[in-house]
Amino acid sequence: MSLLDTDRIREDFPVLDRNVASGQPLAYLDNAASTQRPRAVIDAMDDCYRRYYSNVHRGIHTLSEESTRAYEMARKTTASFINAPATCEVIFAAGTTAAINTVARSWGDTHVGPDDVILVLISEHHANIVPWHQLAARTGCRVEFVPMDENFEISDAVVAEYLDRFQPKMFAFAAASNTLGSEYPVQRWTSMAHDYGATVLIDAAQAAPHQQIDVQAWDADFIVFSGHKVCGPTGIGVLYGKQELLEEIPAFLGGGGMILNVTTDGFTSQELPEKFEAGTPPIVEAIGLAAALKYLSAIGMDRIHAHECVLGQRVDAGLRAIDGVRVIGPTADKKAGINSFLIDGVHAHDVSQFLDGYGVAVRAGHHCTMPLHEAMGVTATTRASCYLYNTPAEVDRLLEAVTDVRSKFAKSGRRRRSRRSAESTS
Repeated sequence: MSLLDTDRIREDFPVLDRNVASGQPLAYLDNAASTQRPRAVIDAMDDCYRRYYSNVHRGIHTLSEESTRAYEMARKTTASFINAPATCEVIFAAGTTAAINTVARSWGDTHVGPDDVILVLISEHHANIVPWHQLAARTGCRVEFVPMDENFEISDAVVAEYLDRFQPKMFAFAAASNTLGSEYPVQRWTSMAHDYGATVLIDAAQAAPHQQIDVQAWDADFIVFSGHKVCGPTGIGVLYGKQELLEEIPAFLGGGGMILNVTTDGFTSQELPEKFEAGTPPIVEAIGLAAALKYLSAIGMDRIHAHECVLGQRVDAGLRAIDGVRVIGPTADKKAGINSFLIDGVHAHDVSQFLDGYGVAVRAGHHCTMPLHEAMGVTATTRASCYLYNTPAEVDRLLEAVTDVRSKFAKSGRRRRSRRSAESTS
């Protein structure tokens, strides 16, 4: 499979032309946190604001009708991107976090009781942990975690063991870990969970930008992802739910847009998808998201994934070859373009700051995976994450910078030890 023409692709992303504060050209390797925007997205949103922006659905004037058509076309584009059977199964939310909270409130408050279990992976993002802890506080259920082994892996056997032991009401897990880079077998684990009677939610925030998502093949009950990680705008995400589930559970947020009728005695909800889209929706953001999904689809998700795997393997191999550097995650063949690592004697925040001096943008901290970091016995890691516009040359700049940082701190450490030794003998 051919790799991407990154020189051509990079022309679509204006920000990649700039130099950063250090005077170095930008090597943006913080894509797991948020991706950059191509001109197609910027232009689509600009065009709406300039020519036809208005509120949607209820207006009968020209601008409202044009905005409504563009907004609902964005829903169709999104449904096509994930192979949803019906557009009414695509709900626009504020992001992955908001989408998971909607499920925890709407589905969770309806179906979960004091004796129930919500099962998640130890590697989950806080967005797929905290809403379940909140559900536990409301209902008395409990949250259990599937552990990983010493190789940062989670086997089918362990998943089956935990499904059998806890008989969870919900199994919620990420398709890909934002810290480890691990890509999990969504279709297989979903099928296993269904065999135990569990409802399944997939956090696809780290999968949707990088691989083909087919909600029908995955067969999960709920799937969520964010716009800003797929080259789209912030402030919008997607909640996919099977139609029969979305129709059965109550709306979470109430107000305008989600009602069919309101009286002094109560209200009647709209049909899907408006039922879960209270208030003025993210109109321009949805238009921008659709432009992003079209852009990625035109390049090809399989080609994007293959490109990132090559870069990710280059990062993994290069980091493992540097003395004093420890890669936090499975082997390169079990992950895509995300690599988290530690440098002996250097805090992750210092690593990130030093790399910024080389023009290399990475992420440092716990990456919203504090339980995972606690399980690994570390407080913070440095994370480099690749995307379709990154190049082998940028990977090599990262590795050169990490080598330099390691060398400088190693020399500094030797000087400190030498001074302490001299003082002790004087």
